[in-house]
Amino acid sequence: MSSNPGRRPVEPHVLVAEVVATQQISPHLVRVTLGGEQMSRLTCLGADQWFRMFLPRPGQDAMKLPTRTSSLGWYAQYLATPRSRRPWVRSYTIRAARPELSEIDVDFVLHGLSDDGTPDEHSGPATTFAATARPGDTVGMLDQGCGYDPPEDADWTLLVADETGLPAVAGIGETLPADARGLAIVEVPTADDRQDVRVPDGVDLLWVERDRADPAAVPGQAALEVVRGARFPAGSVYAFVVGESGLATGTRRHLVNDRGVPKSHVHFAGYWRHGRAAT
Repeated sequence: MSSNPGRRPVEPHVLVAEVVATQQISPHLVRVTLGGEQMSRLTCLGADQWFRMFLPRPGQDAMKLPTRTSSLGWYAQYLATPRSRRPWVRSYTIRAARPELSEIDVDFVLHGLSDDGTPDEHSGPATTFAATARPGDTVGMLDQGCGYDPPEDADWTLLVADETGLPAVAGIGETLPADARGLAIVEVPTADDRQDVRVPDGVDLLWVERDRADPAAVPGQAALEVVRGARFPAGSVYAFVVGESGLATGTRRHLVNDRGVPKSHVHFAGYWRHGRAAT
């Protein structure tokens, strides 16, 4: 992961959020709307604002949430909690925010569902939550701020992601200035998983459909090949690369070693690793 800490959250709190609604927005993505009284304490920053999400384990009637909010503090409390009482922890990006309603939308990529669309023994806790969430269900939240933080000397922006990073690219695209220049490359499982992503006129948005490029390839590899073959605009670039670990590290390696981009101009994060379940 990039050493650039990005923009820190504004007065973060450990919050309890309630499910307001769910919507299947594409074959592989479910949108969950979260709200509740405590959500008014969340300061919305836009771009790729992300947060720690705490999900109850099976059989838990109430989650044992941390009370500290620093990166070391909350995690130390989490580790000190007996495993049977710990909630699951995952990281997610705010896809859209409506502060006036104290609501946010969060998009979940569905992995490991059975043929009838229900979770099976291979489904992770986040997939299970998104596929079965009902209004009134609760999760914990801890704001972590934004990773996107371009230096002042960057002339244009490069955004690269797979479907797990699509909410981040969408959020950044919607907050770029009207005169921004750049290139956004987003890999999705199928054409039906595309979304209506708004970017300035000077930013080219390229969709890479994995099932057409190479359905047998590791997710992210098709997007990486597009990056390697892309013709970049002139000037100094700031790159934001997120998604499957190989996509993130491979793109960074290409930019630094082959394109001569300074390491300080590349923010990269492996959200997940193909073939390895998060614990």
